[in-house]
Amino acid sequence: MINTVHVSHVGRVRQVNEDSVLIRHLEHGYTLGIVADGMGGHLAGDTASRLAVQTVAEDLSSLEPDMSMDGIRAALSDAILHANEVIYQEASADERLHNMGTTIVAVLLRGHEGYIGHIGDSRAYKISTGQVIRLTDDHTLVNELFKSGQITEEELESHPRKNVLIRALGTDIDVSVELSPVAIEAGEVLLLCSDGLSNPVRRDRIGQIVGSLELPLEEKADRLLQLALLAGGDDNITVALFEHQEEGAGQRIKGWNS
Repeated sequence: MINTVHVSHVGRVRQVNEDSVLIRHLEHGYTLGIVADGMGGHLAGDTASRLAVQTVAEDLSSLEPDMSMDGIRAALSDAILHANEVIYQEASADERLHNMGTTIVAVLLRGHEGYIGHIGDSRAYKISTGQVIRLTDDHTLVNELFKSGQITEEELESHPRKNVLIRALGTDIDVSVELSPVAIEAGEVLLLCSDGLSNPVRRDRIGQIVGSLELPLEEKADRLLQLALLAGGDDNITVALFEHQEEGAGQRIKGWNS
């Protein structure tokens, strides 16, 4: 069984929450999770992230039973590419939404395994006791500089252009989705988050909280949110957790808009 929870908060500085999040348990044992972090100003960023979540969720609302892993991969990729088209067309048709876009990190599971698709710098981690594995690679300018050896990892974390994306959903008619397989074993937790969590909160602190055997899943999400707020809350904060348990309760959801 996959237990889930998500939280989203506007933070302490922003006036509008431009993040969007959805977790849905679908028919035939599928689980869908999406985190999108909009950009382009209040109206545009909010619209882009909402359209991304809505489009992907609608496209994946009815899946064939017992799809192969290749089928899951293709369905997730097609849904994200469709969202790119929808956002791009909306931005082209409305001057107020010009250049809007969003990051996206999404997971589609059949049982406890499936695929992650992502564009931008919202992230996915897999966490178990004492171990945090990052599953996504930021599509940012500074990450490209880091990978090419032009800056160090320490410089990457403090670089003034850290949040400049080189790939986003909806800003161009063509985009490439990065896809990777994922399996959540018993006792492991999958975390999807916007950079409002991953930027201010160290990975080891995330691992300590999510990897705790004592805390229920909802409290883990709450504590991650509070850590980001205590670190300044400079950005919108969104957390989605997926826990593989042999037995347990179903879905729990909690969220804020302010």
